[in-house]
Amino acid sequence: MRWAWFRIGAAVTGCSGIVAGFIVNVDRAARQGHSPVVVLTNYFSLFTIVSTTLAAVTLIVAASWAMRHPGSRREPLGIALAVAAVTGPVLLLGLVYNMLLRDLPSAVALGDSVGIAMLDTYAADVLHVVLPIYFVLDLLLAPRRRALPWWTLIALMGYPLVWTVYTMIRGERVANPDGTTPWWYPYPFLDPHGAGGYPSAFAYIGAILVAFLAIGTMIILIGRYRDRRAARHGAPAAHGPLVA
Repeated sequence: MRWAWFRIGAAVTGCSGIVAGFIVNVDRAARQGHSPVVVLTNYFSLFTIVSTTLAAVTLIVAASWAMRHPGSRREPLGIALAVAAVTGPVLLLGLVYNMLLRDLPSAVALGDSVGIAMLDTYAADVLHVVLPIYFVLDLLLAPRRRALPWWTLIALMGYPLVWTVYTMIRGERVANPDGTTPWWYPYPFLDPHGAGGYPSAFAYIGAILVAFLAIGTMIILIGRYRDRRAARHGAPAAHGPLVA
């Protein structure tokens, strides 16, 4: 039951980061004369924001199930799979941001007020530091997580693939808010209009999918290790056999 409250706390914290980031984007859009509607749709099309939203919803659902079913019984396969499916994107976002993007200069950020700058820092740290750390802890310590069978690795790739297809199709149909181009992609490396064209964009997409495959494999391995370790120590097993 206690871990359910940790999950609720993480979900609320993630939502606060989304709200803080949205306020920052609205403020910057107003200063640049961009349409609030365009800002809204573009913001909630970002992989970071979509992933955090799905993570918050998933954590709330998982916590709600745990509160309705107190005890030591493992969580259902559907909940375990959903938690794993949002864990991968959040962890990858944390790795990429902290290794490659942290402290990169932003021209539009130079005009931020003190309050907006603080909100921007808060949003970045919540979405790319706090949540990834929480999901590592959840992966390693959550007491009722169920080990996943290997076939779920394909399912873990589903959301990133769907988002990628959506983004590549939408990118050609949405104009840049600043009016410079009739297309808009949330991340420069996905823009096929750059120097490398579509080959470069697809190369990045391929590398990202490989990264998701590696993270998904790690998530399954850790879950199966924890399940075997629990069985050796006499902990209650998940209902039903663990499918290879």
